[in-house]
Formats: sequence, C-alpha cells, structure tokens
Amino acid sequence: MTELGDRLLEASYLEGDFILRSGRRSRFYLDKYLFETRPDLLRDIAAGLAAKLPAYEPFDLLAGPELGAVAIVAALSLASGKPFVIVRKGEKGYGTKKAMEGRAEAGQRVVVVEDVVTSGGAALQAVVRLRETGLEVAGLLCVVDREEGGRAAFEDAGVAFDRLFTATSLGIVKPD
Repeated sequence: MTELGDRLLEASYLEGDFILRSGRRSRFYLDKYLFETRPDLLRDIAAGLAAKLPAYEPFDLLAGPELGAVAIVAALSLASGKPFVIVRKGEKGYGTKKAMEGRAEAGQRVVVVEDVVTSGGAALQAVVRLRETGLEVAGLLCVVDREEGGRAAFEDAGVAFDRLFTATSLGIVKPD
C-alpha cells in the first residue's frame, strides 16, 4: 500500500453500520469529505489521478458529479490544466436552469472524475447526462473503487474505468 493510501485511510476510514448511496449496508465507510477537504491529500490525490489521464488522450475536459466529486475535479483541473464541468443531479429550478455548469460543446471528449465508487450509480447518471448533451465520455477515473460492482456497470455502459485505489489495495478486508 502506498503512503498516499495510508494517509487517505487515516483521514477517512470509519467503521460502524452505514447505509451507502447505493442503498447497500456496509461495516466500513470512506468519508470522502474527510479526504477531499484536506489540501495535502487533495493535492496528492489530484497528482495521482493526473498521472492516469494520458490513457484517455485526446480529451477536452473533465467532469465531476455534484457534490462529492467537485473538489476532486477542481483539483485535477488545476493539476492537469484541463477545464472542467460540474454535472448536476438534476436541472436547477432557477436562473439558467442548467443541468451542467461550465462550458462544454457537443462533440468534446470528457473524462468523468468520481470520489468513491460502489455500484457506480451516481457516476453512471452523470455519464448519461453528459452523453445527452452531445459529449463523448472517454472514460471514468475514481479515487477509490470499493469493488462492489462499479467496474462491471461501467463496462456494461461502454465506459473505460480506472481508479487510484481499490478497497483491496488499501488493505480493507470485506466480510464475505
């Protein structure tokens, strides 16, 4: 396990009885806000993700689903020099009523960035919204893959997938 993985776990690993966004129960939780709000971790996570971006070239921009991935996609934008968009969970009901914030044009290639992936549901919703606006999704990068079906869901949707860490690589032992 890497030093960055150790620091991520130290900052965000919690044990207990948790309900995940996917609706599943888990005895552990990686509180993304506890690692996304620490500048030292956020900077180093962005550097790690930036090192994976060449696999998706050529691409035009990054995208992060609100709210969880916004800090990560912003940090990765700074690390890579690529602009980014924020994909809303739904169209906002005021102002411009946009479902996506930032500049994007149909035909552009985008890499989606997510924090923690379990089943991949939230990220897949973002992929659908991006495709609906005419963007081509080059792939999806996440900080941690809990290894609970997300990879297969992305493959089924035709989305290349990579991660900085897996639950296994972080040393998290999951019950059978």
